[in-house]
Amino acid sequence: MQPPPPEQRKPEQEYDAPAVPSADKDQAEAEAEESERRNRELKAGLHPLRRKFVLWYTRRTPGARSQSYEDNIKKTIDFSTVESFWVCYCHLARPSSLPSPTDLHLFKEGIRPLWEDPANRNGGKWIIRFKKAVSGRFWEDLVLVLVGDQLDYSDDVCGVVLSVRFSEDILSVWNRNASDHQAVMTLRDSIKRHLKLPHSYLMEYKPHDASLRDNSSYRNTWLRG
Repeated sequence: MQPPPPEQRKPEQEYDAPAVPSADKDQAEAEAEESERRNRELKAGLHPLRRKFVLWYTRRTPGARSQSYEDNIKKTIDFSTVESFWVCYCHLARPSSLPSPTDLHLFKEGIRPLWEDPANRNGGKWIIRFKKAVSGRFWEDLVLVLVGDQLDYSDDVCGVVLSVRFSEDILSVWNRNASDHQAVMTLRDSIKRHLKLPHSYLMEYKPHDASLRDNSSYRNTWLRG
């Protein structure tokens, strides 16, 4: 059988390339930027970290006129190499020297330490309460674990917070997805293991949407372990 004349042939079907979801595209662009940043630092003879981090500081002065929480958060320094981290670490105030109430927030670049931030709003945080005499050691260990990318589900981790209060200090680890039970519980176990947390310490978990509803960071936690 002879093929049909050209004018009778059916045109070949054309397919559009599948659309890339916006969130996936943003993630891909962020990873590409991180890769370029690490390559530049390697060429400069530095030791790049997997992520770039930002240290934030919050201090509410008792008796001062009330400001919004976001207005009180101040960016202090960022770092992306082992060398710049140690410069920051050597000048980092120890918990025992900080007034109460004060918060230190160490977060991945691009994530603000706010419940409403797009990276945080579907997530939550693990909470650990410490006596002031020991909080400094656990805070320093947690910073090293975060910067060294040692936690399980590390891509799900947004940052860590030290909250200095009158009678205790509180450490919290923020993650992106509060509904992923396996990730939440695996992160808990990873924190316990890396901090060598004694069995007597209780960890509590609270989703950020619950914090938004009751306007509280550490009360009314949902899960203990």
